[in-house]
Amino acid sequence: MTPADLSRTVLHAVRRAVDEDALRAPVPGSVRVERTRPGGSGDYACAVALQLAGPAALPARDVAALLRDRVAGTPGVVRVEVTGPGFLNFTLDTSADDASRSARVCQVLEQGLRYGWGAECAGQVHQLHHRREVRAAVVAGTVMKLLRAQGALGRTTCEEASDPDWARLGVTVDAHGRPPVPLVQTRPVPAGATAGELLERLGADATRWGLLRPAGHDRAHLGDALLVQGEANPLFLVRYAHARARALGREARRLGFTAAYDRSADVPAPALHAVLADHPGVLASAARHQAPDRLARHLETVAHAFFDFHDACPPLPAGDEKPSAAHRSRLALAEAAGTVLAGGLSLLGISAPEHL
Repeated sequence: MTPADLSRTVLHAVRRAVDEDALRAPVPGSVRVERTRPGGSGDYACAVALQLAGPAALPARDVAALLRDRVAGTPGVVRVEVTGPGFLNFTLDTSADDASRSARVCQVLEQGLRYGWGAECAGQVHQLHHRREVRAAVVAGTVMKLLRAQGALGRTTCEEASDPDWARLGVTVDAHGRPPVPLVQTRPVPAGATAGELLERLGADATRWGLLRPAGHDRAHLGDALLVQGEANPLFLVRYAHARARALGREARRLGFTAAYDRSADVPAPALHAVLADHPGVLASAARHQAPDRLARHLETVAHAFFDFHDACPPLPAGDEKPSAAHRSRLALAEAAGTVLAGGLSLLGISAPEHL
């Protein structure tokens, strides 16, 4: 179990406690776990019970006990203890780590672009309403894609007739006018330019990234830096990481071998494994909070972790070196990273080229 897995496990325990009416407090968007400090108990610690104690009107140790009972017995968790004023301390079964990493890589490759899709919003019906403004339209459409990827139903509506140039940005509006039903208003800070102006200057992919990458309450930076072909440009970095992952697969086939993750072969890439494990939670959080910027930032993190792995553990043999089980495992991990990047870009409505 990775720290990301543990974080999601604790968050799920909080949701269960709230759903069962054992805990009356708002469910946080995420739960932080960190390495236990010297002299502490277990492998990881979490202070979420202290965070929830006030809203729940309960002592923190009582909240921690409720969560402990719902985490205990989870595969990969050996022991859960309540310490101090209400800290949760976890001892993990590290022998299961290799198996879980192997299973996750196989899951990504099997599910493809749908890896991370879930049922977080199953049964929900959403209507996102926005003004006749390009950023609001792009954000609303992207949020609806994220919600549908989590099992929700819904539609987008616009106050007025759509701008004809929105179609070139991949924006569709299901209805126009203000329907007589409760609405969720999508009102990010306006872009300050029309779709046509942005398309002419930046093209569709850079425009969408520039509109979606900042949080809705922040101004969108839509300068020429979005077109720079260098790793200082986050959009280029993400797309380049995807293209490089695909190139590794092509070169491997040329050398006569394919990806096959072998958990006995050493792939020391904890950061990359962790961000792949985080991907389903990020998609669920982006949908729940209607915040596509969370997904964009996550893709940047995946790209950085991919390049760190790529430099430290080359997936292709060099010189006279023969392909080994380690190379096949590394290639599988690289292809899984490329798949996550492609799937995330697809949800943002941005292309993922095979070549850059």
